[in-house]
Amino acid sequence: PLRVSNLQQNAPELPGFGVDDYSSESDAIILPSALDFVSQDEMLTPLGRLDKYVSSENIFNRQMVARSLLDTLKAVSEDERDCVAVLERVSRLADDSEPTVRAELMEQVPHIAIFCQVNRPSIPFAFSKYLLPIVVRYLADPNNQVRKTSQAALLMLLEKELIERVDIESLVCPVLVDLTAPDSNDDVKTEAMAIICNMAPMVGKDITERLFLPRFCEMCCDCRMFHVRKVCAANFGDMCSVVGGEATEELLLPRFFQLCSDNVWGVRKACAECFMTVSSATSQEVRRTKLATLFISLISDPSRWVRQAAFQSLGQFISTFASPSSSAGQYFKEGGDEGDRSTKDRLNNRYEQDSSSQNRLCHQENSRDPDMGPSEEQLLSSRDPPTNEHSNSTQGLVVQDLHEESASTVEPTEQSDSPRQNIPEQELYNSFHYWRTPIPEIDLDMELLEKERRSDSPSLGPSGRCGATPALGRKQLEELIENLEPHIDDPDVKAQVDVLTAALRATTLDPHLEEKFLLSSRMQVSHDNPFGVSLMESSELEVSRQASGFSAMNWCTKGLFLFQDVVPQALLDQYLSMTDPSRAQTVDMEIAKHCAYSLPGVALTLGRQNWHCLRDTYETLAADMQWKVRRTLAFSIHELALILGDQLTAADLVPIFNSFMKDLDEVRIGVLKHLYDFLKLLHQETRRKYLYQLQEFLVTDNSRNWRFRSELAEQLVLLLELYSGQDVYDYLRPVAFKLCTDKVSSVRWTSYRLLSEMIRKLSTCPALLVDFLVELVDKFCHCPKWSGRQAFAFVCQLVIEDVCLSLEHFSEHLLAPLLQLASDPVPNVRALLAKTIRQSLLEREYFLHSANSHQEALEQTLVALQMDLDKDVKYFASVHPGSTRINEDAMSTTSSTY
Repeated sequence: PLRVSNLQQNAPELPGFGVDDYSSESDAIILPSALDFVSQDEMLTPLGRLDKYVSSENIFNRQMVARSLLDTLKAVSEDERDCVAVLERVSRLADDSEPTVRAELMEQVPHIAIFCQVNRPSIPFAFSKYLLPIVVRYLADPNNQVRKTSQAALLMLLEKELIERVDIESLVCPVLVDLTAPDSNDDVKTEAMAIICNMAPMVGKDITERLFLPRFCEMCCDCRMFHVRKVCAANFGDMCSVVGGEATEELLLPRFFQLCSDNVWGVRKACAECFMTVSSATSQEVRRTKLATLFISLISDPSRWVRQAAFQSLGQFISTFASPSSSAGQYFKEGGDEGDRSTKDRLNNRYEQDSSSQNRLCHQENSRDPDMGPSEEQLLSSRDPPTNEHSNSTQGLVVQDLHEESASTVEPTEQSDSPRQNIPEQELYNSFHYWRTPIPEIDLDMELLEKERRSDSPSLGPSGRCGATPALGRKQLEELIENLEPHIDDPDVKAQVDVLTAALRATTLDPHLEEKFLLSSRMQVSHDNPFGVSLMESSELEVSRQASGFSAMNWCTKGLFLFQDVVPQALLDQYLSMTDPSRAQTVDMEIAKHCAYSLPGVALTLGRQNWHCLRDTYETLAADMQWKVRRTLAFSIHELALILGDQLTAADLVPIFNSFMKDLDEVRIGVLKHLYDFLKLLHQETRRKYLYQLQEFLVTDNSRNWRFRSELAEQLVLLLELYSGQDVYDYLRPVAFKLCTDKVSSVRWTSYRLLSEMIRKLSTCPALLVDFLVELVDKFCHCPKWSGRQAFAFVCQLVIEDVCLSLEHFSEHLLAPLLQLASDPVPNVRALLAKTIRQSLLEREYFLHSANSHQEALEQTLVALQMDLDKDVKYFASVHPGSTRINEDAMSTTSSTY
């Protein structure tokens, strides 16, 4: 026999059981059973069990005590003294020397705190007296796991607003500030700084400014610990959002400039990532004069990772230049920031106002000399968005840059310098200057040049300056248009006519605008122009050029400039350069995708008047070799259409939309998911063209891609409202019937709802309705497959439940075929019929009336179903289960129909 002495080394330490419990009488071992241990613990009170294991030498036992604290509290919640006693044991357990026990305890603290909050009358001040001090103390625990757990617990408690504001100021904030002191442990300092940044939005502006902001500014300049500076940089935007614009510009921006030039690339990268949030907290003036230049330095950073982050944030930063009433910045916020509001809703609200108003924001800050001629926004803001033909309309108009205002006032000797002398040496060989055959340099005396210009240009005033041209009123504009119309076939002439027509329309809409609108002095009568209007080249070409070497002009067809003052041109140039193939090699292989992602926000910022600045970039992205880039555009093309309006959409987006429809499935799904959103923005004649193409969505690269077809069925339900009953019958009906026979159950059930909505749509067209119902009965009620007959019963149920058809018409065309299913050989069909009769038909007063001719047929069918051999059929025919509604039960009955 085995003696006790041989077991002493291997005996487990169980609760309430030790080696002394073994008996050695007659060399035998008597082991107590597990039930004995349970019975011993059950005899103890909750506090007794807590006391028994809280001081156990077994670490596992103490961990279990920490894990069961909430259950213990719930057990003694009726007695306030017992609750306090449990919380006192918690304080003792918090001093445990084993880190795993402390970490386990801290994981339970938020749950205990919630319990204390709910039972606050029984145990008042329990959290602030017993639990919060433990959380704060563990923030400086030497063990990393314990610290991390306490940090997570603290943030959870703050998020759930379980900590009183007084406790935050008196207990939490001072400790965190002390932990970020210069002599604090490096790891603890970094973690405490991260908590401060995360807490700032929760505690609000007052506490953040008084208690956190001074230390935050100090830590931004911590020259010893770059980890601390990186944490500050990563959370800089959140801090700016909390303290507001004034504190941001006075205290935080100088620190931000330092961080953006930090010698550690990780800090600069963090600054680039939060640039949008920082910009949103500043004024337009600071954003334009200071932050734009600072951002250009990040784009030109020596580190590829910094440049990559900067380009990813470029579109977001540009969106902050939008009008305050615009929601452009929301394109880049996470879904949680916007709640349940969709981007479509935001854009709808946005464009209830004049779509051109956002372009006036920065323009109003720069008063224009009336002699400079009309600005682009003045010409375009009061007319409809240009159509496809308008895309070249700007050829006849050169809108001067603000820099030309100062250029026109320089001395004549300076103006006589050759263009090559005005070009900086480093830009002398830039290919931009040779984008066409260079204009030959002519060395003429200035006075002779002025005389020649006066003689050739009668419209010039006595001073000889272009800026002195008199304003052209409606009459002069009409005469110019009349002279040009005979040559309208020439694209250049047509473009000039479009510009003149726009100006004429603007003066027609507002008589006061006639005084403001001056035809650009660059449009003059010339003997060399057979049409009577010539374009005089601008004396200066102001082009933004960056350290990267990319040169981009403010795009206008055939090299002419258009002026936009919404966004600093340097930023826009850099954004347009994101489609340059060299960027993929030097910055990021997915830079084009980031450009595509942010394009709707940039377009909304610039406004539809400045769409010409982005048109070429959009077309380049739409033809990108990477399908991910095209997919990104496909998912947002409906948003861009809403921004641009119907005319620009028809001219510039419809061709791209059509190409996406023929692309890979990964791209097609983008346009399919928002097919209704896009088509509803088109004119009726353009929209009808897509009726012929809807059936193309039935064909996919992979036949197993059933979600594609399910999405098509859902979109067709929405499209019903966009088309007439005849179009629905002719084009959507065949697609719907095809989807109803899909191999996948989910696609079919969605399609059945589509059929019911079609019936609703056709109910206003009696002839079409009858034909449709006849086809429905023929294809489904008489279908040789039981799934088709079951589908007919379900469609009938939907028609009744959703009131898609009047009960009279239903009784006339669908009731008799439906009742014939009572003799169907498949129980699933009869079961669904029983539910349809019981839940839908007999719920309508129309079928319960004794005078109704169909009441007898319904009752006879129901009696037959109640006597059915199948128990499920009998059940649904005999009772009226409250939970068996369409969505819950109808599909579950056919779960085997995949």
